[in-house]
Order: sequence, then structure tokens, then C-alpha cells
Amino acid sequence: MDTYSLMRAFADSWVLLMMTVFFVAVILWAFRPGSTRGHRDSAGIPFRHEDRPARDDDTNGAQNKEARI
Repeated sequence: MDTYSLMRAFADSWVLLMMTVFFVAVILWAFRPGSTRGHRDSAGIPFRHEDRPARDDDTNGAQNKEARI
């Protein structure tokens, strides 16, 4: 059996199975019960500063430094 046929047989069987298991694991991880708060927080990002622009101190503790010449 040459290398191509061996790799093709491996990809057709085991790699397909591993990709399917990975896909199902990612779907289950995204819909786990503990992730509801994180998804709701991410969904509200566009509406956080609906009535006024964000101030410089609204960066949640991150330092926003600009390069000055």
C-alpha cells in the first residue's frame, strides 16, 4: 500500500470521526448551562453606551495609552 492510499484510508475513517467528536464537543460547550450569563453579556455589547459615548474611564480597568511623538 503506498503512502497516499494509507493516508486516504486514515483520513476517511479516523480523522472524520475525530472531527465529528470535536464538532459535537464545541456545540455542547457553547450551549452548556453555565454560559448563559456570558452570552447575554456579549449580546448586549452594542447597547452598553446607547445614550452617550463611552468615556475614557469606561474601559473596565484597561489602560488606554496612545503613542505620542
